[in-house]
Amino acid sequence: MAAPQSLQLSSVNNVEIPVHIIHTEENQIQEPAVDEFDYSQRGQWLRAAVLGANDGLVSVASLMMGVASVKEDIKAVIVAGFAGLVAGACSMAIGEFVSVCTQRDVEIAQMKRKKLKGSSKSDGNDEKLPNPSQAAAASALAFAIGAVLPLLAAAFIRQPMVRMAVVVAVASVALVVFGVVGALLGRTPVVKSSARVLVGGWMAMGTTFGLTKLIGSNHGMQI
Repeated sequence: MAAPQSLQLSSVNNVEIPVHIIHTEENQIQEPAVDEFDYSQRGQWLRAAVLGANDGLVSVASLMMGVASVKEDIKAVIVAGFAGLVAGACSMAIGEFVSVCTQRDVEIAQMKRKKLKGSSKSDGNDEKLPNPSQAAAASALAFAIGAVLPLLAAAFIRQPMVRMAVVVAVASVALVVFGVVGALLGRTPVVKSSARVLVGGWMAMGTTFGLTKLIGSNHGMQI
């Protein structure tokens, strides 16, 4: 370490006053390396997966409840639920693919505008561009995972009333779990978020059950 330097300054009374100059560069404390991993991106993906699974659960459970209100045959309920799973997963995948493609195009256009302004330095943005295929697959998979829960719950129960009760019970437990996970990821109150998700799922299932039964009963439809 270099010794401090001394300068001799003369005062009015010819008294030499030493002034010490210390090299501040040598005394700086090196800061620890900062983790450059973007945890916000991971949180967004996990939150999107939870929301996709919640959509699959509520959609298919509500669809099965609606069919069960006018048709006691287990085959009709399972087929309707499976059709809802496939249709919903495809719809989620296509919608996510189109949405991410649009976002990617916007970001690429923004990068080109920056280059035209003279900023030709590469800052690694190419690696951060969203992947439409990956997003579509993740969205479809998340929806399918949520949708398969009520299907498995109803697959082995023959009694219509018991089957509907089991579907509601399984869906309710899963909704609470999804609500807790979503609250933890979003750093929101757990009880409030879980209750909101649970009540929303009950409303969707109850509305679908009631309206389907009303239409099927009043019009004498043979399903």
